Amino acid sequence: MRKPTEIQDNETGSDAGGSSVHSQSRVTFSGPLNSPKKRNNSSKRFNNNNKDDDNEYVEITLDVRDDTVSVQDIKGAVGDQEAALLTSHLERQRPHTLTSQLSAKIKQVSRELKRVTSSNRSGFRQLDRTKTTAARALKGLQFLNKSVGNEGWAQVEGRFEKLQVDGLLLRSRFGQCIGMNEKEFAGELFDALARRRGIVTGTITKTQLRDFWEQLADQSFDARIQTFFDMVDKDEDGRITEDEVKQIISLSASANKLSTIQDHAEEYAALIMEELDPDGLGFIEIHNLEMLLVQAPTHSNTTVTDSRNLSKLLSQKLVPTKEPNPIKRGASRLTYFVEDNWKRIWVILLWLGICAGLFTWKFIQYKNRYVFHVMGYCVTFAKGAAETLKFNMALILLPVCRNTITWLRSRTKLGMAVPFDDNINFHKVIALGVGVGVAIHVICHLTCDFPRLLHASDEAYAPLGKYFGERRPPNYWWFVKGKEGWTGIIMVVLMAIAFILAQPWFRRNKLKLPKALKKLTGFNAFWYSHHLFVIVYALLLVHGWFLYLSKEWYKKTTWMYLAVPVLLYAFERLIRALRSGYKSVQISKVAVYPGNVLSLQMTKPQNFRYTSGQYIFVNCAEVSPFEWHPFSLTSAPGDDYISVHIRTLGDWTSQLRTLFSKLCQPPRSSDQSGLLRADINCGPIPRMPRLKIDGPYGAPAQDYKNYDVLLLVGLGIGATPLISIVKDVLYHLKQQKEVERGMSPEDRRRPFNVKRVYFYWVTREQGSFEWFRSVMNEVAENDQEHVIELHNYCTSVYEEGDARSALIAMLQSLHHAKNGMDIVSGTRVKTHFARPNWRAVFKHVTVNHTEKRVGVFYCGAPGLTQQLRNLSQDFSRKTSTKFDFHKENF
Repeated sequence: MRKPTEIQDNETGSDAGGSSVHSQSRVTFSGPLNSPKKRNNSSKRFNNNNKDDDNEYVEITLDVRDDTVSVQDIKGAVGDQEAALLTSHLERQRPHTLTSQLSAKIKQVSRELKRVTSSNRSGFRQLDRTKTTAARALKGLQFLNKSVGNEGWAQVEGRFEKLQVDGLLLRSRFGQCIGMNEKEFAGELFDALARRRGIVTGTITKTQLRDFWEQLADQSFDARIQTFFDMVDKDEDGRITEDEVKQIISLSASANKLSTIQDHAEEYAALIMEELDPDGLGFIEIHNLEMLLVQAPTHSNTTVTDSRNLSKLLSQKLVPTKEPNPIKRGASRLTYFVEDNWKRIWVILLWLGICAGLFTWKFIQYKNRYVFHVMGYCVTFAKGAAETLKFNMALILLPVCRNTITWLRSRTKLGMAVPFDDNINFHKVIALGVGVGVAIHVICHLTCDFPRLLHASDEAYAPLGKYFGERRPPNYWWFVKGKEGWTGIIMVVLMAIAFILAQPWFRRNKLKLPKALKKLTGFNAFWYSHHLFVIVYALLLVHGWFLYLSKEWYKKTTWMYLAVPVLLYAFERLIRALRSGYKSVQISKVAVYPGNVLSLQMTKPQNFRYTSGQYIFVNCAEVSPFEWHPFSLTSAPGDDYISVHIRTLGDWTSQLRTLFSKLCQPPRSSDQSGLLRADINCGPIPRMPRLKIDGPYGAPAQDYKNYDVLLLVGLGIGATPLISIVKDVLYHLKQQKEVERGMSPEDRRRPFNVKRVYFYWVTREQGSFEWFRSVMNEVAENDQEHVIELHNYCTSVYEEGDARSALIAMLQSLHHAKNGMDIVSGTRVKTHFARPNWRAVFKHVTVNHTEKRVGVFYCGAPGLTQQLRNLSQDFSRKTSTKFDFHKENF
């Protein structure tokens, strides 16, 4: 039978003079160390232990004064270490009232005694925290990230002064004050810190905030895990129930924007209880939590590598050092720049040389003519610019001849010297050259040539009569209304429209414009305005034929410059039109995924051959009969279908997604991914819109077969061409296994060059992993030799070690160990949190592949391009591993 709890409260009275001195109360708490059972299934266990209750009593005597509480005596089965710990927890500032103080202290005593005794009863021994795995894990549970933790109390105090109301900080403003953005998580953290101190008002003073901050900033693991435990243990009984585990899972999932985990919180809570409460007690304690954290595998960007290679790498100078001599430093930078950009350099120098040569030739030609004496250097500059303009208007068509470039890239060795990957960039550079030529030509004519001609004397004008007429032009209008004038003005206006609407801030709708003007921008405006070039080239031919100062046909060279490029481009467009006419495909599967992504799987046209990494153009007449949009192929050449994944980013893609969504239904089973689906293999589907495709066309990623080792990096939807490469590598792995099983030597194909693939996919949303879930699982199941190393990163989840993601990491490890499935991605591939450490990634590849050439293929937003390029260059120069960087931005 349990003894009752006894509390003795002895308070001194007033002195003889009747004045009150100070109040003092001595409190003795005596009670059992076992709390009442929380579940019926554990009653037998507790009843069996009742006979030992007398041996488990601890008596603590507290000396309560005005503002202090001190421990006078501790009696019972408590060791010195436990007694010291209890004393440090109990001797804190006194609450505002004696009643609330006694209540809070008694609860705290009970909680601490239960924790200590539970540890002793279960035979729990503190884990060895010196081991490598434990040491890494114990760095976790950081409640303050690096940016916030480095601020210090001064910044927090400053924010308190701005947020306080009558000297008190509200619970709702606690997260903002300490620099934590997640209000819900910050609110639960506030409650946990307040409960431990007996604060129930929902507000704290600056002193209490300082106390909160010191606990959060405490780097000791015991303090951090106790804080986390207090967040879960809402009833302060020192034990965590399944319902409390469910609540903290939902809270952590919400803070990390993991809606799928939030929906299955009850299932995951049961999994944790099954693992940590095998005896069915109905609760877990703090030491269980520590064991789970220490034993859970930690995420790392790198894997174990050969220690000899690692030590050799560490001995090399990967840390950049600054050359003290500015001349040597400049020479070194120039050498590196030439080494990295020599293909671009020689092409640009050749182009500039041709432009300079044409300009000089025409400049000298007109300087030696009579017109120079009337119009001066204005006419020489105008004609020199016109010559370069004709050349650039011819050249600008070549980089957009996609079929020709794809053929040259795939069938010739010119790619070793010509940077085909930069065809669009070269197109833009030439457009800039066209703009400069037009500006010089127009300005010289309008501000110099024509005024000087109009004001020339009759004697000076007479030799020019054969060009401009016997009668001198009376005014500017004479020049404007002539064929040379109005054609030139219209060309300048159309070029200006196309050039302006092609700029990123117009093409991507980045400008905040009124609705009426916003309709005139975007990709559609860019697409249609660029097709004004047909009118521009027609006018250019007219303008170049009716020249003022050249009457002989062989001196009218504009048509000579344009003939071959225009015919080539026209032939290309004809091929596209004919090819797309018979390449009308039938849609076999449609899926609408989270993140506004539409997946289309189509029948493969006859004789349609392509390489992974290439792209096609897609046209849907029901959306727009004229628009063609490029999308990377996500299927592999060995598949009997072709597929694309389309991210909704503009008007055309939004309309396409809406069109197909109306024809889809929710998935029929949990094995099917996506929000909506239509699959011809699972029954009849409605009549699908007719699609046309054009391609395939070459892209930087198609050169992956030239390397033994690949480092593939995809951001969001940028993973599409890389997924095709992964599937192709997997296909060849299966094929090689079949070859090894008994095919004759003459039946064996040329060996596949790729021996190792590192795939890094970084995405912001958890739902994005559904896009390629089947591919991830297929790789995990069939890649027995671990040729393909997959790394998924979800940036919405806080980095490893952050308290907001600690429980997610624990749960992920448990679930993957038991079921072989990752709770974040829903695949067999475990997901990393936050963003990769790219330097560590390159180091990992370098250590494993010394003396090798690695192909780095990046597809995604431009923001990461420069960092990956710099790392490729840095490691290529300072290690024996060479990295060739290729990028494709969208």
